[in-house]
Amino acid sequence: IKVTVPALIVFFTVQMLFKRYLNYQLNQQQLSQKKENQNVTMPMRLQAYERLSLFCERISIPALLLRLEKQEMNCATLQYSLLMSIQAEYEHNITQQIYVSNELWQIIQTAKEDVIEMITLAHKNKGADAPAKEMSQLLMSMLAERQITPIDHAKLAIKKEASTHF
Repeated sequence: IKVTVPALIVFFTVQMLFKRYLNYQLNQQQLSQKKENQNVTMPMRLQAYERLSLFCERISIPALLLRLEKQEMNCATLQYSLLMSIQAEYEHNITQQIYVSNELWQIIQTAKEDVIEMITLAHKNKGADAPAKEMSQLLMSMLAERQITPIDHAKLAIKKEASTHF
């Protein structure tokens, strides 16, 4: 008993210290791995915010009209061109949702859908054979009636979320 009890005390003490040491080493390794992952993903997240900002800018009505409207177009052709451009931009940037929050992605999708809805409404109001200039003027007047557009709201949400990483 004189030898066994002290030996058991020493054994359990060493075992407890060894477990603490291993847990500490494991935590340090996990922290190091997390920091290394963050060093890799942070630039990708920032690039995602940049690309989504550019996406919002490219699908804004003024930018679309400036880029796509031609003199000889009618409303149907303009609507088709605008919708195809929005869809192409969306498909090009859809993978960025991996790097942003679900809330931000929902805001961006809502902005895209709002732009599509405005284009569709303007097309219905003017008719397919009306000159594209009339539809673009209607779109610009619809845009002017709003205090803040969903595109502006999306840009602000991108800036806000990106600023949380600094």
